[in-house]
Formats: sequence, C-alpha cells, structure tokens
Amino acid sequence: MNQPRHCPAVLIAAPASGQGKTTVTAALARLHRNLGRKVRVFKCGPDFLDPMIHERASGAPVYQLDMWMVGEQESRRLLWEAAGEADLILIEGVMGLFDGTPSSADLARHFGVPVLAVIDGTAMAQTFGALALGLARYQVDLPFAGVLANRVGTVRHAQLLEGSLTEGLRWYGALSRETGIELPSRHLGLVQASELNDLDLRLDAAAEALASSCEVALPPPVAFAAPELIEAEPLLDGVRIAVARDEAFAFTYGASLDLLRAMGAELRFFSPIHDPVLPDADSLYLPGGYPELHHQALSQNTAMLQAIRAHHAAGKPLLAECGGMLYLLDSLTDVEGCRAELLGLLQGDAVMQKRLAALALQAVELPEGVLRGHTYHHSLTSTQWQPIARGLSPNGGRGAEAVYRQGRMTASYVHFYFPSNPAAVAALFAPGAEAAIAGDCIATVGAGLPAIGP
Repeated sequence: MNQPRHCPAVLIAAPASGQGKTTVTAALARLHRNLGRKVRVFKCGPDFLDPMIHERASGAPVYQLDMWMVGEQESRRLLWEAAGEADLILIEGVMGLFDGTPSSADLARHFGVPVLAVIDGTAMAQTFGALALGLARYQVDLPFAGVLANRVGTVRHAQLLEGSLTEGLRWYGALSRETGIELPSRHLGLVQASELNDLDLRLDAAAEALASSCEVALPPPVAFAAPELIEAEPLLDGVRIAVARDEAFAFTYGASLDLLRAMGAELRFFSPIHDPVLPDADSLYLPGGYPELHHQALSQNTAMLQAIRAHHAAGKPLLAECGGMLYLLDSLTDVEGCRAELLGLLQGDAVMQKRLAALALQAVELPEGVLRGHTYHHSLTSTQWQPIARGLSPNGGRGAEAVYRQGRMTASYVHFYFPSNPAAVAALFAPGAEAAIAGDCIATVGAGLPAIGP
C-alpha cells in the first residue's frame, strides 16, 4: 500500500481577485527555484493563463486543483505525486479565499495546506491588520501560515503594515509596487506567457525583491495521503489527434492532454494561423484561446480552413471548445467592429463584448456521459442550431452553455476537463464505429435561439 508523502507546502490566497496572487506565487516559485529547489506549482480552479506564468517561473508542469471540477481523488493524486519529487509545493488560490463553493479555503482545509494571505497594501496602513485577522480567524479550522503585503510603497509603509498585525499573525514580508514586477493583463486575464518577451526579467526581479524582504526558509512539511491509483484504459490506442496550439488556441489542461496520451492517443500539434495543412490525424481538437485577436489571420489561411472543412466532411471526430467554437462559426467580430469570415461549419456569428458574458463551472450531460468543466467568455453567439445539451453550474450561476453537434463535430463554450469522465472523452475522439453513439446525435436547424449569454 502506498504511504503518505511529506513536502513543504503553502496555498497563496487573498481577500479578492486583483490583489496580486499570481505575481507573488510566481515570484516565490522563481525565488526557490533560483535557490536550487525543485518547485511544483498548482492553480486552484479552472484558470489557463496563470499556470502558463507558473510553468515559466518554476520550470515544471502546472496542473489545476479543484474539489468539484478536478475532484477530491484526482486532486489528491496530483498533490501526492508532486510531493514525491518536489522540495516545495505552491498552490495559487482563486478569487477571494472564501469565495465559491468549493473555495480555496475548502481545498486548503481538506488537504491541510496552510494559507499565506496576500493583501494589496496600496493606500492602507493599520486596516491591513484587520483584514489579515479576518482572513485568519473567519474559519477556526483553517490552517493559516501568515501574511505577505503586496504593492507596498516604501520601507516605512511596510513597517506600518507589519506593525498592524495582531494575535501573533506571522509577517512574511512585502513586495513593492514596482512596475517592472507586475504582470500585464487583458480581458480574459493575464497576457499569455509566450507573449511576454521580458517575462523572465520580471520573474527574476520579483524574486530578488522577495528575497530582500521575505523569509526564504521552507514552510513546515504537509502530509499528503496516498490516493487510489487507477490506470487509464487504452480506449484511444493508436488514435492520432490533431491539437490546435498557437497564439490563438492555447487553453488546454495539462491533465486533459496527459489523459489522452495515457489512453493511447498520439497528439499532433499544429497552428491554424501558420500551417497550411492539418497533420495526418483521425480526430481534431480545437481548444479555447484568443481567436478574436487573430481572426483576420485565421480567415486569411484559406488552405487550413479547407483542410478542417474536409476533415469534418469526411465524418471524422472534431471537438471545439470556446475559442475553438468561435473558429467554427460563419464569422467573428471583435470589439472594434472588425469582422472576419471563418470556417462556416457551425451556422452563426459571434460578436465580442467589452463586458464579461459568462463565467461558471459547468456539468454537461452528453450522450457519451457527463463531463465537467467551466465557461469564461466575452463573446455572444447567435445560431439557429438547436443544442443537444446545456450545462448546469454547481453554484447556480448563469451560463447554462449550449452544446451543438453535427455528425462527429461537437462544439460548445465549455472547456471540458477530460479526466472528469475518460470514457466519455474517448467516445468523443474515437473514430469509426467505436463512437457511433456520438454520430447518431445530429444537431438540427430550428427556430432561432437567443444569443448565448445574458
């Protein structure tokens, strides 16, 4: 029987989004990596962008943890495996510490990982201590490591913040508000790591700033219990899956790609922007990303458009998620009103909005089985296709996303987390008779549906 593994660990949380959790987590990862330690970083919740930054900072793969989407057993397995190789485990929380069901606090309490609270100290003095005390004492059984101040102005400012702490709360130091440290954002969150030419400079600068004011000793070890290990069945043995990956399509869960490989699939990556042809493949996966920033280039690559249309016409499996679904539409219009014609495989059009259109965890009951995931988008889509299913949020939030299908093509705003149902995922990608159930559920054109969104 596998034994528990012990590894120093901490969960970086905050009172709210926008406090600088990602910057602090990445800075801690780079700091300890520069000290020669092997660091494994995880991200609470379904975010794609923060893990890109943390992979660069730590030099190791980053996976999502979530008590609902990922599940308790899979989260336990990921942590236990990381504890067997790492000198330090860092977990970046999501939103505010207690926000959502389940929350970052729920995960920290369940696995016994102490919380390091990051609080934006901008325009604040003694109130810092009140916020820190509230985070530490709001739930009496929450393991709490201490507090770190972010965006501090001067040494005197940091001293005021540290002096405001009461009841023995531990001060972990401060990070200044230097512009060379902060990570830039856009409408879906942080700018992708691959787009930041100075990312390593920013990470090293943040690490140096932390080293000058923060403790660099490892936190106490946490015992991670051994999970029940289940080997993936070879349901996709020999299946070649073409996976879109470039500036426009990059939102993939590492655990989802790992599962495809574990089930025997061969992944062949390609660029819908730059490549003229698809790889030789049985199935096609178009994940989410930023097609709205590259819709003109996507439209101009007519050879790739024809190749994907031919793939669909041949009856081969195709799964498109969020940005991938937008690529399937007749057209996509950005916030400036610039329109580009795209694949035309899903009849309809999408228009980017300046405000968030949907944000929610999702469970979708497909003919292949129930898959979990999440939705997060700024576009509204109109189509006359009738959905074969709609998502359901465990938090009761808006965003009951439609899933569309024609032949072997399945499209939705939902980013699916493949390990939530490996058999269903295998059925979506398996060619031929093995996935006949999917081919029998064909979307039909009916009365016009309202735009997807609020």
